[in-house]
Amino acid sequence: MLSLYLPIVIYFTISLLVCFGIMGASHIMGRPRRQQSVAKLQPYESGIVPKAQLGPKFSIKFYLVAMLFLIFDVEAVSFYPWAVLMRQLRLYGLVEMGLFILALGIGYAYVWKRGGFQWDR
Repeated sequence: MLSLYLPIVIYFTISLLVCFGIMGASHIMGRPRRQQSVAKLQPYESGIVPKAQLGPKFSIKFYLVAMLFLIFDVEAVSFYPWAVLMRQLRLYGLVEMGLFILALGIGYAYVWKRGGFQWDR
């Protein structure tokens, strides 16, 4: 019975060896490490100390709403294949799509409750 799992164990072992081999080769053949300086440890990557104050905080609300739109839009695209195969799927397809719509509704309600659709924040 355990011999059925031997190919899986071999595949897993080879995968781990390849993963650690690539990580090790990357570490060995990577760029030489440079010494850290006080300027390089500053919050800016270039090491240049800023002379002027930063402006007001930039609201990312537009990007959040755009991401939510993309998420719900991509999920809504799943309705097209279901509509094409609706007669073949019968009751099973109807139940599965009902569960999918329920999951979408729960996600939508969660985002709504958290204020994800409000622009005034």
